[in-house]
Formats: sequence, structure tokens, C-alpha cells
Amino acid sequence: MKFVINREILLIPLQQIVSVIEKRQTLPILANVLIVVNDNQLILTGTDLEIQIIAKIAIEPIESGSITVPARKLLDICRLLPKGAEIKCEQQGDKVKISSHRSRFSLSALPADNYPEFAESALENHFLINAGQFKKALDKTLFCMANQDVRYYLNGLLLNISNSKLKLVASDGHRLAVYEDHLEQATGFEARIILPRKGVLELNRLLDDSETELKVEFSSNNIRIYIKDLIFSAKLVDAKYPDFSKVFQQDFFNPLCIDKQLFREALTRVAILSNEKFKGITLDISAERLTISTHNPEQDEAEEELAIDYDGDSLSISFNAQYLLEAVANLDSESAALIIASNASSCFINEQNDRTYQFIVMPMRL
Repeated sequence: MKFVINREILLIPLQQIVSVIEKRQTLPILANVLIVVNDNQLILTGTDLEIQIIAKIAIEPIESGSITVPARKLLDICRLLPKGAEIKCEQQGDKVKISSHRSRFSLSALPADNYPEFAESALENHFLINAGQFKKALDKTLFCMANQDVRYYLNGLLLNISNSKLKLVASDGHRLAVYEDHLEQATGFEARIILPRKGVLELNRLLDDSETELKVEFSSNNIRIYIKDLIFSAKLVDAKYPDFSKVFQQDFFNPLCIDKQLFREALTRVAILSNEKFKGITLDISAERLTISTHNPEQDEAEEELAIDYDGDSLSISFNAQYLLEAVANLDSESAALIIASNASSCFINEQNDRTYQFIVMPMRL
């Protein structure tokens, strides 16, 4: 195997691939990147056996072949070479020689035949979606995913396709985000799959060009997404996502409408003196006035009053301030609508005249 490539052409796909490779591996070869040179293409592959990224780069190879080399060492070499440098890679026995101008490196390699194959079942469903549209849906929901919850289906994101309707849902058991959108082309099928947490975060990072059209293929076990010259694959969470529809089927107090920016600023100030662990704040709601207050074990207290648009019964309810802040930050409109369930079991936060994005947070006891 032998090829010459410009540093910038190699660096970006290498960075994208290395991020999925775990630093500590049970199999030493999983710390390597698979390099295949064939048919005027350089193909780079990295995987942790749960997620895989393949990058295809057009080159003029000097000699075809395949080998695996330590991914992070190769990345560090490329990253620290001068901009615009020409990099020459050549396999010599069980070593890969890398040279650029006056720099020389020799990396220990492992045979490509030993690189594990990423197991995928037949991908019978597919749809097309704009990368910017998909990234917006991910941005609005992924922050609600659980992290290392024993209910492993919460450590991921629900993707629900119903013909031309797209719905993304994420929850950690204390809050829930729902984002709905429409696909330009009808799919003709209905499906619900759960993308794993790491896969969602990696995918969101890869969607850096909003104009790109994505081709998404999936089965009940795997998902594969074509992003320009990249192929992203992931194993899906084998579980059924809980039925969250019941939270919508209850009685509510009248909506409380408030200026989004003023609400964010007041929450941020009051939260300074909240309990560091639980971040609890209390909302006292009355006609045309909202009082936000908190206290902590050190006996510190904070209180702010805001003018609101509310015509309903007075009530008092407590929440995690960080949950409210993250929800409000994801609204696109200038005002936020808070709708509290009549039994005080939940609070909906959304835009005043739009239900595309809905955030639901459970109250807490202070």
C-alpha cells in the first residue's frame, strides 16, 4: 500500500473517525483505523463495534493495499504537520512509514484481515432528509437523553417515522422533549427506533453542512446514514420506548405567557443561590405576576418578580432551574408559554402559537 495525500484532505475525515474510537479497548485493533487503498479511493474506517464511520476520499494511489494503524497517533501526526503539507504513506512489512518534507514517522501496524466486521442486518426502510432540518430536530431534543440510566431505553433518542411525519423524543425520566416536523417525500411506512446516546451525539457533530441531503436507511437493529463522503452506522437500542402520550391527556391550568429573555435572565440570577445539587426554584403564579424564588442550606435567599400574561387560578410549583433554562433556550420565539397540569404533575413549555417543539418537565419538592 502506498499513496500521497494533502494534509487537509486527510485531516478532517480522520478527526471525524477518531471520535468514535474509544481510548480503552478490549481488542487492541479497535484502537486502529482501517486504511484501504483501491480503485482511486482511500477508505478510512473506525468503529467501537456499536458505531462505525467510513470516509471515502478520492486519490491517485501509487500502490493498492490495506492495513490498520493507531488512529490517534496518525491523527496527531497529521494535526501537527504544517498546513498544506504533502503526506506520503507507505506500508513496509508490519510498519507504515509516514513522511512529509523533513519529517519521518514509523507506526506499528496490524493486518487489515484482523479488523472486525461491523455486523448489520438488511436495512429495509429508508428516507431522505435535509441535514439542517435533521440537526435542528436533534439539537431540540438530545439534551434530554439520560446518561447511564438503568432504564437503558432512556439512554437514547426515539425516532418515529409515520409516512411523511418525523418525530424525535428524548427523556431522562424527569423531563421530556418532543420535536415534530414533516419530510418532503412520503415514506409509505411507520416505524419507531431508538438511537443510542453516543450515536446521537456523534451524528449531531457530523451534520456540519445544513445544505447536505442525507439518505437514512434502517432496520429494527441498525441505522446507516450517508453524509456526503461519510457513511455513519450504529446499532440501535433493542427496547420499546415508553408510551408518553398520556401526559398530553390531562386537564391544564390556563397558559402563562412570558417574555423569553426576561424569564431566562431572572431564572439565571435566582438559580445562583439555589441548592447546588438540586437547583430547585419555586414559581409563585398569580394574575399578571410571577415570583421566582429559592433558598439553600446556607440560608441564602433570592427572589425576582416578573410581569406575565396569565388569567387563571393562583398556584405555587417548584422545578429544577437548569431544566427550565435549557427548555426556554431552545424556543425560537420571543415569548414562552408555560402550561401546568391541573394536578401539578408536569409543566409544558413551548412557543405561544406553535407546538412543533414541546418540552415537559416534572416538578420537584423543596
